[in-house]
Amino acid sequence: MKTLYVVRHAKSSWKFDVIDHERPLNDRGLTDAPRVAAHVASKMPKPDLMMSSDAMRAKTTSFFFAKAYQIPEEEIVLNHRLYDFDGRDLVDVIRNCDDAIDCLMVFGHNNAMTNFVNTYGHLFVDNVPTCGFTAITFDIDHWKDMSLGETIFTCIPKEL
Repeated sequence: MKTLYVVRHAKSSWKFDVIDHERPLNDRGLTDAPRVAAHVASKMPKPDLMMSSDAMRAKTTSFFFAKAYQIPEEEIVLNHRLYDFDGRDLVDVIRNCDDAIDCLMVFGHNNAMTNFVNTYGHLFVDNVPTCGFTAITFDIDHWKDMSLGETIFTCIPKEL
């Protein structure tokens, strides 16, 4: 059995003159991320590995979840391939995860997150909102065998 936690980065700011990759979280994102992270950490087991897009907004979101799970930030694996918007690289990164990892948490971007949740989870969502969390279990031993799983938990900021 494998469990995947998928997190879309928290709300980011457009008010700074920086490239997309360097956009920080805005005030709402800085409020939502710790709230969602604390709630998720109170309900879901600690992941074996956290992987994040290396974009500032995803990386910063992952730091709040690491803090909630008492995982050192240095243990988060940053992967530029997760700076992905259609989901092909996201799926490839997950399928190539070490099989010793039973619970993986990934942080990334839309439309990749919504596409992934709707392709691999059994519940349809119109859109995974910023800082949206989805947990999906797969009855597999190897990540490369990932196919339709069961969506077991979701959390979005407006529910808190």
